[in-house]
Amino acid sequence: MTALSRRNFVGLGASAMLATAFGSRIAFARAATDRRFVFIIQRGAADGLHTVAPVGDPAYAGQRGALAEEFAAAPKLNDMFALHPAMKNVMGLYGAEQALFLHAVASPYRDRSHFDGQNVLETGGTSAYQLKDGWLNRLLTMLPADDKAIALAATVPMALRGPVEVASYAPSSLPDASDDLLARVSQMYQGDAQLHGIWEQATATRMLTGDLASNNGKNAADTGTLTAKMLAAPGGSRIAMIETGGWDTHAGQKGRLQGQLNGLDQMIGALRTGLGPLWSNTVVLVATEFGRTVKVNGTQGTDHGTGSVAMLMGGAVNGGRVLADWPGLADAALYESRDLKPTLGLDAVIGSTLATHFDLSPQTAARKLFPDVQIARPLQDLLRA
Repeated sequence: MTALSRRNFVGLGASAMLATAFGSRIAFARAATDRRFVFIIQRGAADGLHTVAPVGDPAYAGQRGALAEEFAAAPKLNDMFALHPAMKNVMGLYGAEQALFLHAVASPYRDRSHFDGQNVLETGGTSAYQLKDGWLNRLLTMLPADDKAIALAATVPMALRGPVEVASYAPSSLPDASDDLLARVSQMYQGDAQLHGIWEQATATRMLTGDLASNNGKNAADTGTLTAKMLAAPGGSRIAMIETGGWDTHAGQKGRLQGQLNGLDQMIGALRTGLGPLWSNTVVLVATEFGRTVKVNGTQGTDHGTGSVAMLMGGAVNGGRVLADWPGLADAALYESRDLKPTLGLDAVIGSTLATHFDLSPQTAARKLFPDVQIARPLQDLLRA
């Protein structure tokens, strides 16, 4: 499916992309024993224009300058969009119709504070610190008690906080330990087959909120493998959240984002491999708190913006498409004369995906997950029937 222009999008009316209802569904979730859901948050505001680039937009090359050069030979998703060349695993998923990109998306947040933006994204509110629990924890209250969740993070992230108890996997002492101490412990455990394996998993988890580019993406891949093991274990978690950091690219963005996206790509590839046959019933959502400016700054980076891109991947995803009510990149089309204008809410993406994946009533899901947001037009056909 090619990208939708604003004119085509409006003209389609009740299209396959948007509908006023999902159709009849049962009000309660079925057990998720055969399904998995992974939320990967990109902390720091990832540049969606440098992840899925709108190379077919007439204003793109002029607005992005040197950043556009990286997409001269990038793999095309359709006539309008190209995927960053570092994302080879994701491109393979797109070709297998297991990756779906939703562009020009944003939460209701319209300022540019990382902490406030992440709070709005994770709580599902309309303003920062309005809600005290997260949409992912509220999802758990609608699922059978056996459907547990795990946070691959040093502490439980806001999205998973709430009345349902959630575990996190990362030794709390590790982030404060020196690299020299960690290296000495690694040497001490080197000769013990069991302890060495456990230690390697723990040190990989230590990198979760750090740089995905570290060790050429190996730490990110290890995190994907570890997450898959936890989700595949009998009686284990069925829902996971992975924290990633390093997306705040104010300077030297080209090289910086190359490493970040390579790490994210390896993480997703390792998730797919590790889940094996469970991948067919898995959905992975990748999202960030807001995007970055359209124009490049004086240090060859970008500053805090608004619209970005969200990604859905997995065997359960109705992929091979880019969905966008594209606003354009000409100066007159920009939000506040600087940002990609958001035309689709992240709340609609998240709510629609979860309602379909877990057989929830769309109305019930919308009210529960995003109690203060009006989702008038839930998205349809994001996942396979």
